[in-house]
Amino acid sequence: MKQLFSVLVAMTLALTFAIGQNGVISATQEKASQDGPQITFQTETVDYGVIEQGSEPFRVFAFTNTGNAPLIISHAKGSCGCTVPTYPTDPIAPGESGEIKVRYDTNRVGKFTKRVTLTTNVGTEQKVLTITGEVKPKPEEPAGLPSNDSGLFNN
Repeated sequence: MKQLFSVLVAMTLALTFAIGQNGVISATQEKASQDGPQITFQTETVDYGVIEQGSEPFRVFAFTNTGNAPLIISHAKGSCGCTVPTYPTDPIAPGESGEIKVRYDTNRVGKFTKRVTLTTNVGTEQKVLTITGEVKPKPEEPAGLPSNDSGLFNN
């Protein structure tokens, strides 16, 4: 009976020690994950809404480097040729802000959801931003109206 009690006490101490060590490791890992650059966006999805064909093609994703080291964006790629991102190529200092400017081809009619994938020096995972919206065709001119090239008002 004394041996069983001793074994239970030893196991309890070992388990308590292991759990305590796990908390120390987690705190260390958490601190390490906060070191370095951090990119924080105001929003990671921009909705163009319902727009007319040929409308303003540009939208902006604003961000801040909330880390404690310079942020470097090494690459930005749209999910297709109709989505073209522009990004800062210089390092973004801690506390500084920047923007990813995205141009969508608004001559393509229909609903869309496109992604922009960023490669940065923040960890190993890429950051994905999303644009959505719907492009409606331009309204046709009513029949019966003369076009500008009909010659009625030309001198």
